[in-house]
Amino acid sequence: MAIRTTSTAAAATTRSVDGDMTVEEFKEWLMKFDTDRDGRISREELQRAIRSIRGRFSGWKSRRGIRYADSDGSGFIDEGEMDNLVVFAQKSLGLRIVVSN
Repeated sequence: MAIRTTSTAAAATTRSVDGDMTVEEFKEWLMKFDTDRDGRISREELQRAIRSIRGRFSGWKSRRGIRYADSDGSGFIDEGEMDNLVVFAQKSLGLRIVVSN
């Protein structure tokens, strides 16, 4: 996986982003930030994910990410909108996400 994490009692924190990750790995990593376990990613959860990879301007980028990926206007990213978030992460966060074979 491209994002290596270390676990603590509170949560997983990201150490580095190395190489490529698959779409499934990205989704799995992102769902670790779904703190309320509702199966959706909120702006606050996305902001924590962006911060974990040492992303700058995480508040601004998380708002942009929600606007970009949230096709139904609910304010959350659900499973059906996750591919939109993959595209956003590639373009705006510089993550290398590849389709697995």
